[in-house]
Amino acid sequence: MKFARIYIIYFLVFLFAAAILARLFFLQAINGELYRALAKGHQEIFQQISGERGDIFLYDKDKLVLAATNRESRFCYVAPKWISDKARVAELLSLALSFSKDALQRDMAANSEKLFLLVKRNISNEEEQKIQELGLDGVYLDQERQRLYPFGQLASDVLGFVNQSGEGQYGAEGYWNGILAGQEGWQKTSYGPFGKLINGDTSGSMKGVDLILTIDKNIQARAEKTLGDYSKDFGFESGQIIVMDPDSGEVLALADFPAFNPNNYQEYAGDDKIEIFQNKAIQTIYEPGSAFKAITMAAALNEGKITPDTTYIDTGSVVIKDKTITNYDNRIWGESTMTQVLEKSINTGAVFVQDQLSHQVFTDYLERFGIFEKTGIDLSGELYSENREFKKGWEVNYATASFGQGINMNLLQITRAFGIIANKGKMVQPRIIKAVIDGGEKKPIVLDETQKQIISPKAAEDLTKMLIAVTESGYSKDASVPGYYVAGKTGTSQIPYSSLGMDRAGYSDQTWQSFIGFAPAFSPRFVIAVKLDSPKTRTASESAVFLFQELAKYILDYHQIVPERE
Repeated sequence: MKFARIYIIYFLVFLFAAAILARLFFLQAINGELYRALAKGHQEIFQQISGERGDIFLYDKDKLVLAATNRESRFCYVAPKWISDKARVAELLSLALSFSKDALQRDMAANSEKLFLLVKRNISNEEEQKIQELGLDGVYLDQERQRLYPFGQLASDVLGFVNQSGEGQYGAEGYWNGILAGQEGWQKTSYGPFGKLINGDTSGSMKGVDLILTIDKNIQARAEKTLGDYSKDFGFESGQIIVMDPDSGEVLALADFPAFNPNNYQEYAGDDKIEIFQNKAIQTIYEPGSAFKAITMAAALNEGKITPDTTYIDTGSVVIKDKTITNYDNRIWGESTMTQVLEKSINTGAVFVQDQLSHQVFTDYLERFGIFEKTGIDLSGELYSENREFKKGWEVNYATASFGQGINMNLLQITRAFGIIANKGKMVQPRIIKAVIDGGEKKPIVLDETQKQIISPKAAEDLTKMLIAVTESGYSKDASVPGYYVAGKTGTSQIPYSSLGMDRAGYSDQTWQSFIGFAPAFSPRFVIAVKLDSPKTRTASESAVFLFQELAKYILDYHQIVPERE
């Protein structure tokens, strides 16, 4: 009996051991991969990561400088699953990182099974050291890429910014986001027992394409400074300057005042502040006023309906149907040439010129000058007007359009129009991108280089001489630059109530004041367009001309352009 009991015990022990071995075999050999995968699922986090974003370059005369790049920044996160005393961890982290412990404690309680909960971005070196010294389980430091704009607010309205999701917003960042963004990859983070970080690994991501802009850093900086300085003198709320090469269409500066710092774009966020991100040179429309007289003259000169010396008699007003149109200063100029119409900015003279053309021919020229379409510049958000009111065909609309009232366009459109005059009658495509760098190889962006002949070289030359007279004998003398011929025209127009956000018909007492010109006039290197919104001055000849003159002097000296005359 004694031996029988012993055998029974041995047999039971054997069965128990066999059962354990069988279970181990089942777990390891049969379902081993499954359980290893499940275990890893508790110890590893897979996160999709964006590829490194491409850089953006500006020109500094002949060399390239970084205007947008990437930097590595540290951030702190917690794994609530591995934290038993969440209140203590929240309190210690709040002291180290200077934030409310209650919010973190609530977030950890609501995400108690998660392995990732962001605590704070942009950790300083001092904060990083404090966290490391705490040595808390379930608290981790990692790094991420952030967009950096080395020049701060310089060209911010051209560049745009990148949001927290890594998406480009506004400007070049928004328009070219698809190629800047790069290829996405994966990041794997592994944890050991008690949430100890073992290692991290990344794979599959590729850097995006680099962009080279046409913007010259120094001309851009001077344009922005000029706007900022004169805003104090003339009291304008906002203003824009465009500098364009009339031969290539390359935009050398696109300045907007006030600007913002894309490194801290969050400080400007909010529905009431979104305008700060918009580039008003292409994202708002305005009535150009008397600067538009140059386009009216171009059409009539090209059609052979007038010459610079054609005369008419100004009586101070003209009646169209039951509407009376007067000169802006209510003066009567008597017999005047077409050149004098531009010099003295005579509204009735512009109406006379338009009247030499049929309405259809005049409309056709506006279309040829690109008034009814976008310029197609490679930046996001360009606005334009179809000018439906003008197209209704009312007699008075053609008359007022001749001197730039009741006709709407963006500032780049009229810059391009003056570029046609400067470029011997040929239209070019405005552009902001010069080339890309893909895989280390520089690749120029090739546009359609076919330049449409809008007006004849003779008409362009005659009009250039007329516009030179404006800066030498007319109201725009303060736009002239000693040693050079400057061609240009002022524009002053009342701002409609609707453009001021008011539900009201008609025009306010506030004005848009502009000057568009080019130099050296007979071999132009640049077109400059200056537009000021609601300045305290009465006309553009008291405001915008001074900004043009200062910037033109700077560019002529910057490029060491030889004077044309003594």
